Amino acid sequence: MKRTAMELAALASAAMPGLDIVQAAASPDDPRAFDSAIVTDTDNNHWRVRAPRHSQAAFRLETEIQVLSGFTPAIRAHLPFRVPSVAGAVQIDGLRTFIYHQMPGAPVDLATITRAETQTIDDIGRIIAAIHKLPSAVVETADLPAYGAEQSRARMLSELDQMALTGKVPAALLRRWENAFEERQMWTFVPRVVHGDFDETSLLIDRNRAVGVTAWTDLHIGDPSRDFMWLASTGSIEFRDAVISSYHRHMNLPADQVDLHLMRRAALAAEFSLGKYLMSAIHASDDEAIAEAQSMLKDLAADIDHTGGHDIGQQFWEPVAIAEPIGIGDEGDSGIESAAPSESAPVDTVGEEEHDDSDDVQPDNAVEATETQDTAADVDQIPEDNEAADTDDDDQMEPDEDSPNTDGQDDGAELVVHSLTDDGEIVRHDGPQPTAEDDDTQPISWKVVQENLHKD
Repeated sequence: MKRTAMELAALASAAMPGLDIVQAAASPDDPRAFDSAIVTDTDNNHWRVRAPRHSQAAFRLETEIQVLSGFTPAIRAHLPFRVPSVAGAVQIDGLRTFIYHQMPGAPVDLATITRAETQTIDDIGRIIAAIHKLPSAVVETADLPAYGAEQSRARMLSELDQMALTGKVPAALLRRWENAFEERQMWTFVPRVVHGDFDETSLLIDRNRAVGVTAWTDLHIGDPSRDFMWLASTGSIEFRDAVISSYHRHMNLPADQVDLHLMRRAALAAEFSLGKYLMSAIHASDDEAIAEAQSMLKDLAADIDHTGGHDIGQQFWEPVAIAEPIGIGDEGDSGIESAAPSESAPVDTVGEEEHDDSDDVQPDNAVEATETQDTAADVDQIPEDNEAADTDDDDQMEPDEDSPNTDGQDDGAELVVHSLTDDGEIVRHDGPQPTAEDDDTQPISWKVVQENLHKD
């Protein structure tokens, strides 16, 4: 049931007796999951009201409350950004609506943020690095998931098999994604604390400074590239490279520990999210959403075919030096505290927006139940001090002789289906599958992803 801004204001008054609201305005949010509004009281204080539309959305909100409770005052004091805090809650029809304190700043659209000043871009890289340096206890205390590198690959490969069985995903995309999963060198990352739903809508910008982060419903330990998926849909290569360079500078990792495959996995995840949206629509028996997802997938396949170029697993990213932002000294950023924004940038513009990715499908219980000692060992790779573990094999980033063909020639590869055994092993089911013209060497054109994943 859709709730108006005035109805949400009434819920806020019920949650916080004595709150005298004089103004209410709808706030952008995921329309399939939440109703949101910004309300103003007689003292000109602003509050954000967020109500779930169904039980799955309610679960995500409850998860966010657990996450926010893990941000102790000590942790918040050392973060270079602000996080939401809950002011009250009220239950209606078995689902809780939450009221949040005001936060400075407001989201800006992707086109605007790509034209941001150097200082803003550096803030974004620093914020993502700070999230990835959070202590694992923030995730563990909230009893949230932790996925190792191999487990992350296996989960996505299992999802790919489910997509293939629907017969609704273009064969060229299935083969393209499978090739990326088979390239094992892409999946040697160090798991870190990950926001999980990070994009331009979860960033609060005030006076050209990134000052806050919202939408904490998908926090977990896993692939750090997840927080760069949104960058794959920007048409500005300069902006993308500048953010990544800032991130690596603030992570302060040795050169041999820089994740050269970060954006390759982010690009894969951006495309793969369309398939996950399809699966979510199928599970919900939503015929309209199924048709929309199929159309988006066909557009993506056609766009890749039309553009031409390299496939996901072919290009490496190399750090690009960016100008040192004004007002930020080069302190090495060995810790989160030293990365805090300068006090010279006041933050008094009121506004806040949260965003949830409805395309993100909860992992199947069957997949979660297949964790093995090997995959658990991947999670154990997270250093206690949240710095990357030393790499024992200096040449592990070299192309694998068994990796898929990336020279643009037709290797005659066939799509095969995989499954997970009770022992957690990945089993290939060989056999001829439908083939199509080889699009694996085509580059990703982000027109389709950008137009469809960043809609209000």
